[in-house]
Amino acid sequence: MRTQVVDHPLVAHKLTTLRDSSTDSPTFRRLTDELVTLLAYEATRDVRVNPVEISTPVSVTTGVKLTTPKPLVVPILRAGLGMLDGMMRLLPTAEVGFLGMVRNEETLEAATYAERLPDDLSGRQCYVLDPMLATGGTLAAAIRFLTDRGADHITAICLLVAPEGCTRLEEALADLTVPITVVTAAVDERLDERGYIVPGLGDAGDRLYGIAG
Repeated sequence: MRTQVVDHPLVAHKLTTLRDSSTDSPTFRRLTDELVTLLAYEATRDVRVNPVEISTPVSVTTGVKLTTPKPLVVPILRAGLGMLDGMMRLLPTAEVGFLGMVRNEETLEAATYAERLPDDLSGRQCYVLDPMLATGGTLAAAIRFLTDRGADHITAICLLVAPEGCTRLEEALADLTVPITVVTAAVDERLDERGYIVPGLGDAGDRLYGIAG
């Protein structure tokens, strides 16, 4: 597994405002959208393409186009939905699937409660959207769900990650031969006793959509 921190002044600037507890939900949603687009630029560096010949107004030339099957973008409900528009802005021809997972706040284990995905993901590149890689349980379960259906290349986009989450993810998925990359804006210090990232930005779902839900 590879972890890539996107080191860019605009990424750091937007992340700082997201961390600020005084940032309201509308601003938080807008900045998340913008930040995800910046992260997606790096996350899609290895997206698969094929050469294609086209005619410009001046001559014939060779360019590239996305391969078939198209990449699959998978937001983890509910907080991952807040990242979807920013991802699709950069990759509008991708297909979208949904995976609903919930973390038990006592055991910190993840369980699947809903999914809308193709039964066969053979040969598919998947981009998983999950704002926080904290304990790692949810993302590990989501990645294994996708690889069990045949996905052969996984990139997860997270606003923030904790070192404990990265370690658990590597351990939980050590048996997989599928390339796995985590692209993030920052690796934070640690988890607290509740499993929250420190310094973090709080509960991403609550800050995106409010406390209800």
